[in-house]
Amino acid sequence: MKEKIRVGFAGCGQFCRHFVPLFQAHPAVEYVAVTDIRPERSKQYNEMFHVDRIFDSFEDTIASDEINTVAIFTQRNQHGEMAIAALKAGKNVYSAVPMATSVAEIKEIVRLVKETGLTYSMGETGIYRPAAIFCRKKYASGEMGKMVYAEAQYNHDMKHLYHVYQYTEGEKWRQMAGMPPLYYPTHSTSMVLSAANARAVKVSAFGYVDDYDVDIFGKGKNYWDNPFSNTSMLLQLDNGAVARISENRRVAWNTPPTYISCFHGEKASYECSIVQHSYITMPDKEVFYEDVSDQLNPIELTKHKDDPEFMQKVIRGEWSAGEAPIQIVNRLPMELAPLATNHAGTHKFMVDDFCQAYMSGKLSPTHAWQAARYNLPGLIAHESALNGGQAMDVPDVGNPPEGMEVLSADRTENEVIL
Repeated sequence: MKEKIRVGFAGCGQFCRHFVPLFQAHPAVEYVAVTDIRPERSKQYNEMFHVDRIFDSFEDTIASDEINTVAIFTQRNQHGEMAIAALKAGKNVYSAVPMATSVAEIKEIVRLVKETGLTYSMGETGIYRPAAIFCRKKYASGEMGKMVYAEAQYNHDMKHLYHVYQYTEGEKWRQMAGMPPLYYPTHSTSMVLSAANARAVKVSAFGYVDDYDVDIFGKGKNYWDNPFSNTSMLLQLDNGAVARISENRRVAWNTPPTYISCFHGEKASYECSIVQHSYITMPDKEVFYEDVSDQLNPIELTKHKDDPEFMQKVIRGEWSAGEAPIQIVNRLPMELAPLATNHAGTHKFMVDDFCQAYMSGKLSPTHAWQAARYNLPGLIAHESALNGGQAMDVPDVGNPPEGMEVLSADRTENEVIL
């Protein structure tokens, strides 16, 4: 029988705390350790979660025989190098997004996963979000016909992010906050590309040169000399369709931060505006409208539709954490049921799919080859924007080796192998 997961978390920050309890509760996991460059944070995690061990460093973690898996929750620009080091040390990897911030790192991760056969999964919420599930199912059924056009965006205004960067970077938070928006594209790209079962082949992008946060964006102001607070890219997909993806860090918007605004086919279309989800079909010359909001909105949110301040509370993020009816929660291990989730009910699915992939020997839905296809368009698009919107080819790492089965994110049965 395959040994259970013995995971070492790297980075005891504000996001990681959502995932330690989920891994601890999962039946495929028997050991959870933590490490952080600030020892006091590791101690705090131990007080909160009673972990099995605190490691002094990431290097000690991946060198330990007690660990067979590493969960990376450090700063975004560190994920690639840490995943590479962990894979070289023989550890499976669960990585927060993005996969990496350079093409070379992405290609090296894919190479190592192929060479070692280790499990790699990028913890991307997008493919588990209700809108992505809905569009993926409708498009796969053939009901929408050929895909024509889609739009998705991640609107995360800097006003609501500065405290996150301060928590991790202290006085140097501005240097990290100025990261190119399209270095963090996967919340948007994953929704559209997973629904379309497609990849980007060409990209053109433009960026907004920010003159508001002049101490964050611009040459010499951040680690990347990035001038853009907002960047949008136009993707040509391998199925012939076009998609617009926007990553905005200076925009008057709060919730939902990540969503598909439209997914258009020749015979049917989906559109979203805040919490209004519409589906229009045109099978022949007739037109049919369906309000699918109750399928896609969190169950708790739907219960409050008659609240007199409903929309005001919605845009402040109330009731946004839980699952929607379209998400198949009964395929999750029952041990996860009483635990909290977040980001539109996606956390449990990400953790479970990594654990299922490891135990079964299959690939997770966000395996290395797929994660690369979600990340690479953004890296190339930033270069395009720096070059005035020049159209550029998106490199591709290819498909997983023949014969490797990929777990479906939309499966309806629990596949834990214990």
